[in-house]
Amino acid sequence: MTDQRYKNIPPLRAIKAFEASARLLSFTQAADELNVTQAAISHQIKNLEDLTGVQLFDRINRTLKLTFEGRLYLISIRQALENIETATRQLINRDAGGTLNISVLPSFATKWLSKRIWRFQQQYKELDVRIASFEWLADFNKDNCDVAIRYTNEPNYPGLTSELLLNEEVFPVCSKAFYKAYKGKLTPQDLLKAELCHDDFTTENWDDWFNAAGLAPQLPLRGTRFSHIVTMLEAVENHQGFGLGRTPLVQDDINRGLLVAPFDISIPGKMAYYLVYPSNTEQDQKVQIIRQWLFAEVDQFKKTGINPPNPL
Repeated sequence: MTDQRYKNIPPLRAIKAFEASARLLSFTQAADELNVTQAAISHQIKNLEDLTGVQLFDRINRTLKLTFEGRLYLISIRQALENIETATRQLINRDAGGTLNISVLPSFATKWLSKRIWRFQQQYKELDVRIASFEWLADFNKDNCDVAIRYTNEPNYPGLTSELLLNEEVFPVCSKAFYKAYKGKLTPQDLLKAELCHDDFTTENWDDWFNAAGLAPQLPLRGTRFSHIVTMLEAVENHQGFGLGRTPLVQDDINRGLLVAPFDISIPGKMAYYLVYPSNTEQDQKVQIIRQWLFAEVDQFKKTGINPPNPL
């Protein structure tokens, strides 16, 4: 016996032709979007109207307008297509359920990743995220970790795949109020006698930047020293002096007006951020999902340096 439960379901190509035509109010544009001919769109709409016995569009002087019945049908069709899309995406990501565990340095987590991860969570609602922020390297054999973002100049790890994620430039930054105190007359030479903030974690230091600026400090550079760059940047934002900023960690704060980069003199960082994961998990759904998302975010960051705010 033939199953009669779905006897009134039209072919999917007819449904897609109707939805695109109703949304665009144009058979021509619908054909372009679906990469078919206008005649094919018209044929699918006619078949749908013949099947239902209902006129879905009014065709007046080469313009297209939904009938009342067509508008009602569109509402239901859109909901059905969304349900199909959701069910299919969940099926595709069936191995990506549960929790995605990311190991990352606290500085990168605080200043870059945490400001963007909400977009990942909106896109992949069925996948929870756990960000483990530690100074030490994750052990993929012992820790519950899917991927890591490591800050290094030696990215070759046995049994792991390492992909360059993000380079950095190093340059002076200060608060807007601190900068305004110089009344637009700040020069690199002024920094030789200014309050300087140092962080002891990173490789580049103030001597490196002054050399790039063509200056040679005559005395050891003094100032407050910090064991963590995020603490140093907090001090800089609170008008306590100049600090050496690194693109991934300060660009968002520059965009927001919390920091100012007074000069166009920078030095390339010796270290970079790498996406690292076990080579035997390269084809895992979770790894592929976070990998593609991270590189898309980095591309956006490189192009604009802009981090769109969380609309929530």
